[in-house]
Amino acid sequence: MSEEAAVTGLAAEVTESSQQPASSWGRAWVRHRALAITLACYLIGAFYVTCELWVNPAGRWQTGDIEDVDEATWYMRYAANAIEHFRLPALVTSTMNAPHSVNLMWNTSLLLPGSILTPITLLFGPQVSLTLLLVIAFAGSAASMFYVLRSWQASMLAAALGGFLYGFSPALVMSGIGHYSLVLGIIPPLLVDRVLRIATGRGRPVRNGLWLGVLAAAQLFVSEEALVDAIIASAIMLVVLAINRPRDVLSRLRPLAIGLAAAAIAGLVLAGRAIWVQFHGVVMRDASATVVIFYNGRWTNLGTLPYAFVTPSSRVLLHSVRTAYSAEFYPQPTPEYLAYLGVPLIILLLAAIVVFWRHLPIRVAGIACVLLEWLGLGATQLNPKAVTLPGFLLPWTYLQHLPVISGLVPDRLCIIADAAAAAVLAFSLDLARKSHGPFANRPNGGRFAIGAVVVALLFIVPTPYSTAGVEPVPPGWTATYAALHVTPSTRVLIAPFPNADTSELIRWEATTGVPVTMIGGDFITPDASSLDSRAGRAALNPTAEYLSQLAWSGPVPPRPSAAQIRADLAAMKPQVVVAVTASTTRLGRFLISLFGQPTTHIGRILGWRLPGS
Repeated sequence: MSEEAAVTGLAAEVTESSQQPASSWGRAWVRHRALAITLACYLIGAFYVTCELWVNPAGRWQTGDIEDVDEATWYMRYAANAIEHFRLPALVTSTMNAPHSVNLMWNTSLLLPGSILTPITLLFGPQVSLTLLLVIAFAGSAASMFYVLRSWQASMLAAALGGFLYGFSPALVMSGIGHYSLVLGIIPPLLVDRVLRIATGRGRPVRNGLWLGVLAAAQLFVSEEALVDAIIASAIMLVVLAINRPRDVLSRLRPLAIGLAAAAIAGLVLAGRAIWVQFHGVVMRDASATVVIFYNGRWTNLGTLPYAFVTPSSRVLLHSVRTAYSAEFYPQPTPEYLAYLGVPLIILLLAAIVVFWRHLPIRVAGIACVLLEWLGLGATQLNPKAVTLPGFLLPWTYLQHLPVISGLVPDRLCIIADAAAAAVLAFSLDLARKSHGPFANRPNGGRFAIGAVVVALLFIVPTPYSTAGVEPVPPGWTATYAALHVTPSTRVLIAPFPNADTSELIRWEATTGVPVTMIGGDFITPDASSLDSRAGRAALNPTAEYLSQLAWSGPVPPRPSAAQIRADLAAMKPQVVVAVTASTTRLGRFLISLFGQPTTHIGRILGWRLPGS
């Protein structure tokens, strides 16, 4: 069966007879042993990357994005609380941003992973669940890519190396610093695989479609952004297939339509209500640029800067002081440094695409990889000092205002691009080992190809995460809520005000389970303007912001007017106020001027039970 037939599926699939000669049992045992070794290596690699976290899994976090790690602990606790009470997590909750609500479908709320890991969260705490989640993410993503490559007839060695490239790619490792929904890259390769199976006639379209729908629904409750990225990658591959094999693809239109219809039915049955909850009544406002954030004192939009492809950070084993310094001052958050592949691997991938261009699997995966990386460059940068391509060479500029697309972070397309790179690597390695292309008639060509791949992959081998201790729960936190008789429905105003800048407050709630209902928080609100939609800024009002400013060192900020304070408190409707401060601080004095002497003073915590509550 030709390489093209293996991809287009327009010839009969390769099958093996059930009547195997006796000697095949030995070969099967070798294959099973190789499979076990490969999966064990992936698991060992996952523990290696997270080894410093396991020194104290409940008390350490990977440095680089504490705000998102703290936010993730809250989502893990939220799901565990629901499962503990024998119900599924609600899709809209007022336990954050009370008395209003948060639509969790617009947030990276980890509903499926949080539900699955509920026993770990309840027994050991949310931080342990997140550390375990990283191990599952790295080993599972590598195993997922390995499975896909093997299903397309890649050899055991080639699939193992391809699985490593994807599962331990810098894109996933950097995402794991705080973006747990993205580091769980297990499902996206399976989604693309099922789309290609339907399009190329591998298996029954209805069966593949049902699997596609189930996988898409599962991914919806892990990361919607990764789901859309997988759809974009699938669309690119289908277009490339159609251009290269128009007649064959036309003959597959009916089965493709049947398969996608089956996927839509299965997906809507499993996740239709969630999609309705997410979009019903929501008016998304156009962003001036895709996902604008405030970082290092300036507003910026996210998208890969070209030097990130070739400049290794300190998160990979082979780096220099100079490259690590350059990566450290990347003008975007650390978890967005996703594009790095290294010069040797980039050269190897481009050479493989050119040398084996005639082989359709490599052509499809190679073009998809290049286009996804190109789209990942994003739109024209708001920061004029960010060196990138001219705006007319950045195709995302023309896509960023589209519905749904406008909410994506383009540089995260690098994750699914690395899956395409893994396919190029695996298929080209197998061809080289079979003495195709420039390796024809070369007795050691296969060994040379393996060596070249191994050397190129050395440049992406990660280092273990650097870690730091989490902010401990302050003395008196739990006792204060007990003394104030706080129930799960009691609306609690915490000072400083909980948002992305005071994320330790959110962690303390997740760690202890109290208070259940919190005013403020760290979340995304699609109805807010592009600058106020993220990091809980939509919940901030002048009084809430003043509460946090008082807790920081520096000049005393201007106090809101009495009318403003009354209006803000009327909107927040607190029943209990809890402050992590002393009565002699400027924050403590301000709260005493509003609410009188505290009802409780335990440890570092002041508490007020407001009249009428």
